[in-house]
Amino acid sequence: MNLNSLITNNVTQGNPGNITGESQNSEFWNVTEVESLLNAPFNDLIFRAQTVHRQYHDPNGVQLSTLISVKTGGCPEDCGYCPQAARYHTGVENQDMLSLDEVVSAATAAKDKGASRFCMGAAWRGPKQRDIEKMTEMVRAVKSLGLETCATLGLLKPGQAQQLGEAGLDYYNHNLDTAPEYYEEIITTRQYQDRLDTLQQVREAGINVCCGGIVGMGETRRSRAGLIAQLANMNPYPESVPINHLVQVEGTPLYGTAALDPLEFVRTIAAARITMPKAMVRLSAGRQEMSEAIQSLCFLAGANSIFYGDKLLTTGNPETDRDRALMEKLGLHALS
Repeated sequence: MNLNSLITNNVTQGNPGNITGESQNSEFWNVTEVESLLNAPFNDLIFRAQTVHRQYHDPNGVQLSTLISVKTGGCPEDCGYCPQAARYHTGVENQDMLSLDEVVSAATAAKDKGASRFCMGAAWRGPKQRDIEKMTEMVRAVKSLGLETCATLGLLKPGQAQQLGEAGLDYYNHNLDTAPEYYEEIITTRQYQDRLDTLQQVREAGINVCCGGIVGMGETRRSRAGLIAQLANMNPYPESVPINHLVQVEGTPLYGTAALDPLEFVRTIAAARITMPKAMVRLSAGRQEMSEAIQSLCFLAGANSIFYGDKLLTTGNPETDRDRALMEKLGLHALS
């Protein structure tokens, strides 16, 4: 089955007043329906999202993931948000791939601090076969520690997802980033279809899909609705949905973009929870800039996963102790 046939771009019609009931088709959300969620009175939206959340998840459980960059900098792509692109002057140096021992040491430390999933990211357009061979070693080693494994390695060639799956990879992350109609404003060196093709290979290899996007890149509310609709209309929708808030890095084209209202980010979390009720919705990049109040509203809106630790790929992340303190304040506990 071709994943492209499962994601419909002609999704502009619908009932803009649908806020209290389910989508007219429980397996399909058009952009207008998602936009109506984002336009709803804030209290109504959060109430609905929390109600859906409680139907499918532990209302006070949060899944903790740690992300490490196993290959940093030097990427040939032109993603407008990314400090690892070689063409931008951001101070991020091109570094060789970490050794197996370095990765295992980091994974052990992450597990000791309470993480249940360990994510490995690499800055390149896509891995070469020699890279896949190293990654499969890392996957096996991390999995032997009792952690779930996740990798984000860019575009995959035929057969590579199968190799990762055979090594025991649990999740593959490959974000859509934004709505298809806004995509070329952010990236020109790869097409939307390239991303869909990689996700199709991941599904065929039996690996869980981790797929989300970035908000705050100058897109409209309707574009945010378009992103959520694209994700929700995958069949099945992703098991894990990271929602990133743009981290503006000087030297990237999106540096200086008007900041997104924090409550708009909360609305996006709520829309993701309502349209993808069984997914783990993750607070990802940008959490360092969020107040405790906004993070708390995100949990109320249905977020139940965070990246946990001092750093994401190249940008800061709330420190472990701060995360633990907030979870204690809110009465949240880590999911095993």
